[in-house]
Amino acid sequence: MRHNVDGRKLGRTAAHRKALYKNLVIALITHERIRTTTPKAKEARRLADRMITFAKKGDLSSRRHVASILNDKKTVQKLFDEIGPRYTDRPGGYTRVLKIGGLRHGDAAEMSLLELVRDGDRAGKKKAKRKAVKAAPKPKAKTKPKADKAESVEASAEAKTEGKTDES
Repeated sequence: MRHNVDGRKLGRTAAHRKALYKNLVIALITHERIRTTTPKAKEARRLADRMITFAKKGDLSSRRHVASILNDKKTVQKLFDEIGPRYTDRPGGYTRVLKIGGLRHGDAAEMSLLELVRDGDRAGKKKAKRKAVKAAPKPKAKTKPKADKAESVEASAEAKTEGKTDES
């Protein structure tokens, strides 16, 4: 049983896994959106959210901690100068995993986009819009009178019978 066992192994050694996550997070911070497999994206999201939380603090200790994990000066600088201040008002959930509707050609792996959430993307606002749309009354569709429908059925039946007499 896997009680209290955290994280995915992804068929890799511990060192390989650690390097993989580090490289995925560096790419995410650099490009702000990456395309990868769904299990990798879900695991990299955990590390990326932790790094952004450290960047929100902005103190020297946090910067040194992130630098010891990522080992990339430009990425750490961008994280603390641009990305950290962007999420000061957000209590968490800095990344999202969007599943792409398709499989990778080589091995049929499920692909996803891992991206940083924009400033205006708030779940509460989206729910409020959805409720407003649901509350609006739907217009009723106009139906044709039954007499027109019956006439068209009779006309098609007559056309069929005429076609049969011509053939015989």
